[in-house]
Amino acid sequence: MKRTYPLYLAGRPVQTKARLAVTDKYSGDTVCQVSMADAKLVDRAIAAAVAAKPAMAALPSYQRAEILLQCVSAFERRHEELAQALCIEAGKPIKDARVEVDRLIDTFRIAAGEATRINGGQMDMQVSPRAMGLTAFARRVPLGVLSFITPFNFPLNLVAHKVAPAIAAGCPFVLKPSDKTPVGALIIAEVLAATDLPKGAFSVLPCPVDEAQALVEDERIEMLSFTGGQIGWSLKAKAGRKAVTLELGGNAACIVDADPGIDTDSLVERLAFGGYYQSGQSCISVQRLLVHESIYPEVRRRLRAKVKSLKMGNPKFTTVTIGPMIDEQAAERVESWIRAARKAGAGLLAGGDRNGRMLPAHLLENVPHDQLAWREEVFGPLVCIESFSDFTQALQTVNASDYGLQAGVFTARRDHAMQAWNALDVGGVVIGDVPSIRVDHMPYGGVKGSGCGLEGVPYAIREMTRPRLLLMRD
Repeated sequence: MKRTYPLYLAGRPVQTKARLAVTDKYSGDTVCQVSMADAKLVDRAIAAAVAAKPAMAALPSYQRAEILLQCVSAFERRHEELAQALCIEAGKPIKDARVEVDRLIDTFRIAAGEATRINGGQMDMQVSPRAMGLTAFARRVPLGVLSFITPFNFPLNLVAHKVAPAIAAGCPFVLKPSDKTPVGALIIAEVLAATDLPKGAFSVLPCPVDEAQALVEDERIEMLSFTGGQIGWSLKAKAGRKAVTLELGGNAACIVDADPGIDTDSLVERLAFGGYYQSGQSCISVQRLLVHESIYPEVRRRLRAKVKSLKMGNPKFTTVTIGPMIDEQAAERVESWIRAARKAGAGLLAGGDRNGRMLPAHLLENVPHDQLAWREEVFGPLVCIESFSDFTQALQTVNASDYGLQAGVFTARRDHAMQAWNALDVGGVVIGDVPSIRVDHMPYGGVKGSGCGLEGVPYAIREMTRPRLLLMRD
């Protein structure tokens, strides 16, 4: 990593006197300084994006695709640099960090393909005699200026899921990355600055929350896309007339049916991955695990042994699964939820003592459903396991949540798979695997407290464009 990183204002690097110290989340040492923006720079960035609207909208689709592919090539060349920076600033185990760089590349490559497929079409007007002699066409046009606010847990790919579709759609944007993990976004900005994007088309501005209010409230912005916690609803209330997309997390559940359709060893491997990858700091990590009573003892025994075997330590080592949480406050919060659940009667199957940011993988049994560890988003290395006897009741248990992002179901029964797809009140149902899967072109978004609107490159592009009608009389 470099010792200092500039912010990017209207596509150009700018050093400011205000600096943010970025720490190695494992050691706690300061590793670099990042330039910080204030409200005046945010206003300048919005003004530059407004000025860039005509040029971005006029940029031919093939040129948008070429710019995105230029980024793909740059990310491929800098793959290990990006992974190491991510490992350091987010504390993400290096094996997970390298996967996230792969996904960054995938997301930009998918966007390059979609840039030339933003199609409209002709409409059949012969629905009524009074429409005879009319011909109609519709095409999708860019919304205009977009503002993005991204979280700490996927500082490359969640930035990519906003930036790449915006470029494909022809929209200028201003991005505020998490102040806990700003470096990845600034490296992406450095790559964008070397492309042929129009002047002023993008800004990437690390800044305090109180200096970024214009990204939510400014009427020159046509859309706000926010990924983070429940504060997103209050941002939506302040956003005025602009379009809003929110991805606000969840407490993902996974059901293991009497016949899961997978051998027990493979099942346990997938459950352990789903619950504990990047220390559980994922919106779709397995938090609630329901296992049919006929196989519960065996799954419980093997999963307990697997969780106890997960290695915790320095995320730079490929053997480590459990690295540091993003900060000590987050680790303390999860620890307090575990303590409260145990006091309420939950059994401890695996776990250990917290040491600063380091919290061992925990497996709790029979957590009361009124406990925070069950009903809220834990965002840490904790899975709550219990048995069930009736599949329909298990579906109802999953739905008894304020969240609804994704759910997983292991079953060999087609009728149960279809029943789950029809009944589960979530954005996505994964059959034969954990809910902790996201392929970057698929629709991704939740219901209830999990947010509104969709991401996934082609779906995000639709959110960032609108139809424009041409009606002609013959």
